Amino acid sequence: MKRKILVTGGLGFVGRALVDRFADDGHDVTCMDMGKGGYRSDVKFVQIDIRNAKAVYEALKGFDSVIHNASLVHTKQNRIEDVWAVNLTGTENIMKACGDLGVQRLVYISSGSAVYEGKDIENGDETLPYCSVSQAPYADSKIAAEKAVLAFNGKTKTLTCAIRPHVIFGAGDNRFIPSIMQKAKAGKLTRAVGDRDKLSDFTYITNLIDAVVAAEDRLVPGSAVNGQAYFVTNGEPIAFFDFIEDFIVEMGYPKITGKVPYWLAYSVAAIAEGIDTLKGGTLNAEDGMTRFAIKYMVTHHYFNIAKAKRDLDWTPKVSLKEGIKLTLAELAKQSNTAKAA
Repeated sequence: MKRKILVTGGLGFVGRALVDRFADDGHDVTCMDMGKGGYRSDVKFVQIDIRNAKAVYEALKGFDSVIHNASLVHTKQNRIEDVWAVNLTGTENIMKACGDLGVQRLVYISSGSAVYEGKDIENGDETLPYCSVSQAPYADSKIAAEKAVLAFNGKTKTLTCAIRPHVIFGAGDNRFIPSIMQKAKAGKLTRAVGDRDKLSDFTYITNLIDAVVAAEDRLVPGSAVNGQAYFVTNGEPIAFFDFIEDFIVEMGYPKITGKVPYWLAYSVAAIAEGIDTLKGGTLNAEDGMTRFAIKYMVTHHYFNIAKAKRDLDWTPKVSLKEGIKLTLAELAKQSNTAKAA
């Protein structure tokens, strides 16, 4: 059934994939983002800052569903007020507008970081408690926002759920994979952090989009999805630097043979964060050199996706191996197009 669906953060990596899928499925889609520009004639684009409650309220009039994807990814221990203003206050503005306007469905794009405390998570499921210690402004604010969204379920006509992906990659990625490529090209990916014995989950973009589409479709009265959170990954845990190595070897670079001790990498990251803080804090510049990111590399964090499979009737269709090949093929295509231009 055709619905009016609004996607926040719709010009980013995940947001654009969501906009495209819902539009391709025949829905009436609006993309909301702080950035300018539209790229599809069948999609309406509105430039709005979700921190502006009045603007959010006006923008959400007449919609059946909202996919709230917009957030500020910033794992350094600075610019804390900015991160909370976008990730929590912005989410609260979205929720209030949904409730006041009678928007029926609200899907929140959360994060696997909601339960991560800097310690191993092995096959963790949704019964894990929220992280009880501060890890980074991003993780802390996403936890608060997810709690608020799930608690909001059913208080008005709005039904809610949360999707928790982990390390999303794929064609269109403008952060994670480009950073890997830049480091490989510069010869900076010759050493791993730690012993490469800890496993991590990764999520290919279309597998995530499939899950979000399934969740939005099932947010109806009496559904098992209402008020629930779901881990959504490829379900193929692999050591972080093994995943990186698979990418760079496909690109023609040598394997990662060296090793940096965790304590050294963590210390360097702490110094880098400190310097960045003295400069005022740099947003949208995640390069893996934060204490939060370094901890991720040396701890198990992989999740059980059985609940999503059961309630959403979903399964990851694209394997890690296939996802890597598809991503590199798209990047090569983009590179060739740019050279031709």
